[in-house]
Amino acid sequence: MAARPTDRVLPAILISLVAILLFDLMGLVIKYLSSRYGAAELSAWRNLFGIVPGLIALWSTRSWHRAGRPWRMRQWYIPVIRGLAVTVAQFCFYLALGRLAFATATTITYSNALFIVALSAPILGERVGPFRWAAALIGFAGVVMVMGPGRDGFSTDAILPLIAAMLYGVSGVMSRLLDEDVPSALVNLQSAAIAAMGALTLTLATGGFTPIASAADLGWIAAMGAFGGTAVLCLVIAYRMTEPSNLAPFSYFGIPTALLLGWVFFGEAPLDDLWPGALLIIAGGLMIVWRERRLARRPLGD
Repeated sequence: MAARPTDRVLPAILISLVAILLFDLMGLVIKYLSSRYGAAELSAWRNLFGIVPGLIALWSTRSWHRAGRPWRMRQWYIPVIRGLAVTVAQFCFYLALGRLAFATATTITYSNALFIVALSAPILGERVGPFRWAAALIGFAGVVMVMGPGRDGFSTDAILPLIAAMLYGVSGVMSRLLDEDVPSALVNLQSAAIAAMGALTLTLATGGFTPIASAADLGWIAAMGAFGGTAVLCLVIAYRMTEPSNLAPFSYFGIPTALLLGWVFFGEAPLDDLWPGALLIIAGGLMIVWRERRLARRPLGD
């Protein structure tokens, strides 16, 4: 697909890489706090603190101002479904961060691109051809290898980030059903608000909030929300600067950075668990990206 006149590919790539790094930093904070606070309450705090960057993203969206700053949309149910999916996804992922090696939990969640392919057929009615199914199967084989069923160190906790990846995939597919004139920042903000309410409900249902032990912990909780919310803001900016297909290959930058950060901060080096499964996840994802770019250049479908 030809670049749009307003495309700024290199700055968009750099901003998306910053977003990935911020997501990894958020995950590090969650893992650090998980010994003292539950996954549901960390999710609630993350969403509450993350609403502020979402408001900034919406306020900076010109199309929203030109449309009269609407808060309601015709397809109101889509942010609701996305928010509920993210609520459960965050709970599973944050729980996994406290129980698995940081890089292992993070790498498994990168299979969300594979679930987007699998869910596009039943939800969007897309025709998914054999090439993309093969790419999804290659990536899923990599997920299974990282999870390691049958391996001595295998834990059923490895299923948690897989569930999270599936639900993040649901969130991504549902966003494709939105009317084209709906600002993505508005959808993200409404989804975040639903996720915050969902996480708050889940927290109250599982015993309520743990008293914050110290000012330092409060600072880390605020940083967690700021990292996650700012990462979303960066992604919104990046995706407005260029085509999503230009950014998708760089999303896997998060796997080596997660490995490096897990080693630096927690002394984890699960190389045997990640090799060669992580490469298959990346290969499957890049095959899907390549195919999507090819299809985008054609006037007809798959």
